[in-house]
Amino acid sequence: MSRRFDEKKLVVASHNKGKVKEIKELLEPFGVEVLSSEELNLSEPVEDGDTFIANAEIKAKSATDESGYVSLADDSGLVVPSLGGAPGIHSARYAYNPWKEERDFNYAMGKLNLEIGDRDRKAYFTCALSLAWPDGHVETFEGRVHGSLVWPTRGDKGFGYDPMFVADGYEETFGEMEPEAKHAISHRAVAFKKLIDACFRQ
Repeated sequence: MSRRFDEKKLVVASHNKGKVKEIKELLEPFGVEVLSSEELNLSEPVEDGDTFIANAEIKAKSATDESGYVSLADDSGLVVPSLGGAPGIHSARYAYNPWKEERDFNYAMGKLNLEIGDRDRKAYFTCALSLAWPDGHVETFEGRVHGSLVWPTRGDKGFGYDPMFVADGYEETFGEMEPEAKHAISHRAVAFKKLIDACFRQ
């Protein structure tokens, strides 16, 4: 039996504004006040897990330990089986542009496209969501959405690798989709549905 979330405030353990905004929108119906790691000046822990689940739990526990609030962390990324699962858990690090010395997803998408070359372009986004309480209890859920990668990129909505990912059964990239349409089918939405059904619904 999963533990119910019945607090008034929740920390989203992320410094990524796009991710925080998306999670805020998904939690809106539950009347929870959402705070971010950035707002609370929380540190970014070393993500040294070897799976999305391990890294989500590291981030959630760290934010809870520092803030004293229940914290929700997401670890997500793009997996390309023909590249041996890359960029995978290193999806954000993979976007580091050495010339700009910062994360640059246009650079990352170009690099990824070159590496794939004429290999199979099937890919999936995966998302692990961990909810951590101050007493050490953690609930974790995982979601995936399968699709393929296109080039050139299309659309300026979403964030990260969204402009090159087309979900199976759709023609638009995640970068072209309206947020509501993407939220309905994304890897984060799949994981969120599991989280909501287990921890938020009466």
